[in-house]
Amino acid sequence: MQLAFKKMQGAGNQILVVDQRDSAAITPSSDVVRQLHDSDPATGFDQLMWLGPPRTPDATASYRVFNNDGSEVEQCGNGVRCVAVMLARRQGSPATLLFDSPAGTVEARIIDTHRAAVNMGPPKFDDAIQTLGVGGREFSVSVLSMGNPHCVLDVADVRTADVAGLGPAIERHALFPERCNVGFMQIVDRRSIKLRVFERGAGETLACGTGACAAVASGHRRGLLDDEVTVQLPGGQLVVSWRGGIAAVWLTGDAELISEGMIDL
Repeated sequence: MQLAFKKMQGAGNQILVVDQRDSAAITPSSDVVRQLHDSDPATGFDQLMWLGPPRTPDATASYRVFNNDGSEVEQCGNGVRCVAVMLARRQGSPATLLFDSPAGTVEARIIDTHRAAVNMGPPKFDDAIQTLGVGGREFSVSVLSMGNPHCVLDVADVRTADVAGLGPAIERHALFPERCNVGFMQIVDRRSIKLRVFERGAGETLACGTGACAAVASGHRRGLLDDEVTVQLPGGQLVVSWRGGIAAVWLTGDAELISEGMIDL
């Protein structure tokens, strides 16, 4: 069976988009997801955005999100931007698109042919977890949800942060039964941070949109960051805006097409 795909990137985050709004021929099982990732270098990805028909009247599409290990997750900020830019080009560049996601309705605002801003909803903090014991050491952390779970650590320098060691250890910590994404945040000043993210089911990636939102929300809540913050990731730059409280977090960044084609399943 032939399956059409588009491979895109947002701040370096590799996103594979499969548009199945008009077809229910294939179910995105874990085996299918892994096959898409492993069968051809052209289709390798960090996250897969699997589009289906909308479930609500005003939405353009629904989507499901999968990591390259086949696990399904709730949200992907960079993936939503890629989908929004892709569909806006097809539909005459509308100013706003709505999507039905596993985490609820998501609004995307089209800035231009390569940029979009996405309403990621308000962060939800878990104040029960503020200290985490890992490998005989204790770390002060912020634990919160951006539709998916995140644990954020402050580090002095992202270049020397032990992402390879602490990332998988925290991801699978007993306190996180569904695993979590782990962010390593270096605060440069009140309007700028550097960030590396170890994503559950994918490992360290060049960028993580929800991870950027979680990091900024963590710093803002503690009075360390302003309402709008530039986030520098290994793959590129994102802008996160949050006024605090129950206000929504907005994620702005690029979305570009890398390649497109067909793959034989």
